[in-house]
Amino acid sequence: MFLLDDHEVVRRGLHDMLVVEEDLEVVGEAGTAAEALARIPAVRPDVAVLDVRLPDGNGVEVCREVRSRDAHVRCLMLTSYSDDEALFDSIMAGASGYVLKEIRGTELLTAVRDVAAGRSLLDPEATHRVLRRLRDGGRPAAGDARPEPLTEQEQRILDLIGEGLTNRAIGERLHLAEKTIKNYVSGLLAKLGMERRSQAAAWVARRRAERER
Repeated sequence: MFLLDDHEVVRRGLHDMLVVEEDLEVVGEAGTAAEALARIPAVRPDVAVLDVRLPDGNGVEVCREVRSRDAHVRCLMLTSYSDDEALFDSIMAGASGYVLKEIRGTELLTAVRDVAAGRSLLDPEATHRVLRRLRDGGRPAAGDARPEPLTEQEQRILDLIGEGLTNRAIGERLHLAEKTIKNYVSGLLAKLGMERRSQAAAWVARRRAERER
C-alpha cells in the first residue's frame, strides 16, 4: 500500500498503524502530488491511501492519473472535510472509497482491506445526495423531449464515463486515440443537452440506480 499525506505526523501515524498488521505492507510514501505520481507507478501498490487536499494539487487528481495509467491500483480517499464536490470528483476519478480522517483505526484497517479486495466503500446515501444536487445541471428533465439517440459507440463511451474512466482510459479500452474519444464525448454531450462529462456520469449513475430499484 502507498500513503500520500502532506502532514508527516499523519503519515507516520498511518504507517505505524498499518505495518503491524501481518497482511498489510506499506511500500511507499509521499507528501506531495508530484512525489506520489512519480513513485506510485514504480511500486504498483494494491491500494493507495490519498489525502484529498495537498499543497501542490489534490489527491483526486492523483487518483485520476494513477487509475488512468494502471487500473490495478485502487484508491482510498482520506480527508478531514465532508465535501460533496470532492466526493463526486472522487467517484469520477475512479476511487474505491472516501473516508474522513476522524474514522477509527480499526475501521480504517477494514476499509483498506475491503478496497484491496475490490469492494467499493462509497456510501450510497452520500453518492445519491451528490447526484441529486447535480442531476439538474444539464441533464434532460423528466417530461422534456427525448434526446437524440446515441450511436452504439457513443453509448459504450457514455457507459465508460459512468464508470469514471478518463478519455485516455476509454481510448485504451476501445483501441481508439484519446483525441477521437474527446470528439465522441463532445458529440454525445451535445446530444444529451449537457455541458460537462460529470453531468453525463451523474445521469448514468442515476439511470443505473433506477433500474436496480
